Amino acid sequence: MVALAATILWLKQPSILPSDCPSDCANNSYRLNTLDRKWGHTSLYILKQHIRVVAALVVREMQARFGNKAGGYAWAIIDPFAHVLTMTLIFSTFARIPPLGNDFSLFFASGFLPFAFYQGMSSFIAGAVRANKSLFSYPVVSPIDAAVARYILQLITSVVVTVVVLAFGTSELSHLNHLNLGSAVASITMASLLGLGIGLINIAMFEQFPLYEKIFSIVNRPLYMLSGVILLPDSMPGPIQHMMLWNPLVHVVMWFRQAIYPEYTATGFDGLYVLECAILLVLVGLYLFTASRVLREDRI
Repeated sequence: MVALAATILWLKQPSILPSDCPSDCANNSYRLNTLDRKWGHTSLYILKQHIRVVAALVVREMQARFGNKAGGYAWAIIDPFAHVLTMTLIFSTFARIPPLGNDFSLFFASGFLPFAFYQGMSSFIAGAVRANKSLFSYPVVSPIDAAVARYILQLITSVVVTVVVLAFGTSELSHLNHLNLGSAVASITMASLLGLGIGLINIAMFEQFPLYEKIFSIVNRPLYMLSGVILLPDSMPGPIQHMMLWNPLVHVVMWFRQAIYPEYTATGFDGLYVLECAILLVLVGLYLFTASRVLREDRI
């Protein structure tokens, strides 16, 4: 949106020349130099303004989501802890060892945490416009600011939760000594970008087609089971595994698990496919976001 606003200003500026310019104002080099200077000052001003607005919205979203008490922040960590603990208790009752390693909690954490990056990001961003619609009456605040602010806050929250759960929620800490940090960061980055793309798409679609929100909620429910969080795709029969590999979140989870378990080589993993899906979803999301008539009325 910064680039879009700056482009509009650049297109308007050629017809605006100082009234007291010298006689060689018609000279192309003089004209271009003048416009370049205006463009540079304007784009820098827009960028600074955008950063200030987003920073203020991040603080506002933090207070609205977690409150002013420590309990609100603690719940953001307790919730994934409780989920991993519940799954550990259930599956350790029926199986002696997990599919990878010896610790059920680490196995489920390695699947749930990257999936939570996507799930938390997509759902949080999808509600950005509705939650902040009253602020769009201010000239400097636009819907894209709200979406960017929520992306930053959710990214920071998810990173903190992931570090805390891996450090204190598992007993098999020896695997963390061999953690491939580069692969772990790459996988959760792709998960967050997938969530950003879906979130932007849903902002536009939810506003334009209310029925779509209900349909998406129903379709999205089994995604947890179909993303390889509980069971390894490698252990599935060939046809089922092939269908699962169309889901980019399966590759994200496999990528994250490979970073934690050095002995694990995921069959069918394709990091380039995840990157392509993430870029495509973000581009489609940005297009729908900026082209939405409903959102334009809210002053994008």
